[in-house]
Amino acid sequence: IRRDREENIGGGCIIFKLKQKVKPDEAAVQEMDQAEIEVTETKSESGACFPPTFSVSEIKNKQRRHAMFLKLKEEKRKQKLELKKKKKKERKVLGDQAPPKEVPKTIENQRIYDETTVNPEDEEVAFDEGTDEFSAYFNQLTNPKVLITTSDRPRGRTVRFCEQLATVVPHAHVYYRRGLALKRVIPQCISRGFTYLMVINEDRKVPNGLILCHLPDGPTAHFKISSVRLRKEMKRRGKDPTEHVPEVILNNFSTRLGHSIGRMFAALFPHDPQFVGRQVATFHNQRDFIFFRFHRYIFKNEKKVGMQELGPRFTLKLRSLQKGTFDSKFGEYEWVHKRHEMDSSRRKFHL
Repeated sequence: IRRDREENIGGGCIIFKLKQKVKPDEAAVQEMDQAEIEVTETKSESGACFPPTFSVSEIKNKQRRHAMFLKLKEEKRKQKLELKKKKKKERKVLGDQAPPKEVPKTIENQRIYDETTVNPEDEEVAFDEGTDEFSAYFNQLTNPKVLITTSDRPRGRTVRFCEQLATVVPHAHVYYRRGLALKRVIPQCISRGFTYLMVINEDRKVPNGLILCHLPDGPTAHFKISSVRLRKEMKRRGKDPTEHVPEVILNNFSTRLGHSIGRMFAALFPHDPQFVGRQVATFHNQRDFIFFRFHRYIFKNEKKVGMQELGPRFTLKLRSLQKGTFDSKFGEYEWVHKRHEMDSSRRKFHL
């Protein structure tokens, strides 16, 4: 043992350091060097080196916690991208012998099978279609004529929404209601040959509800409206729609209830679309939300099609389906949306 003495002149203190000279074992030195190399490689591969039980939530400082969370998120994204590239290279090498691609789990493909799903070739369904309230329309005995009205004293956004709906639905007329009850409006509509009454309700100057009443015998559907976008609020929209009768596309109305709602939407438009106008009205059902879009298309060549959204766009959610015309007190309901059902599930849908 060698004792070294260092004197600190300024402080007047003496510090003694003990150093022990021991001959190092060559095997131990090699093991330490190998461990240092492994630690260095691990750090370089994963970026930051954290303990196995590390959690971002343990960091008390909010800014550091947020920065660390973003860092970990970026690392996971890079690892996922590298794994994806690796699998792509392996599939390219294997060619036809490559394993099939994994189908991601979504709410749609994990949907619980509904017993009321409609088979188009079912005789019972065909009989119901021939005797329901819409049979006169599908047998081309009546032509649709729609009256669009609002709640009492509507504001500007609701009025513009009604005016734009009237340009989408052919043979639609806008009537601004001022304190007149719907029970008095319905007989007047029937006497004047209207086949539909559409009422747009609003809350806090924003459209939030739609009552769609088929005349003269019903049914009446009540929808919640959300995500309303008028034409001026849409980017890269096309020119205003023309007066041509549009085509109608109905997607994913597969159950008995969805089949009835789909027929109700179809009866809003005339039978024979005018293909010269190249306009399409789409009702797309996904997870019981009905998305409405209005487009104009053009065929660029045999494979490519150009699309222009004309607007407006909105989303509907069915709240109730009532037999007959609108009657809030004594009406009989076929279906009512129950928000807190005991058997409710994210994978169970009604339309």
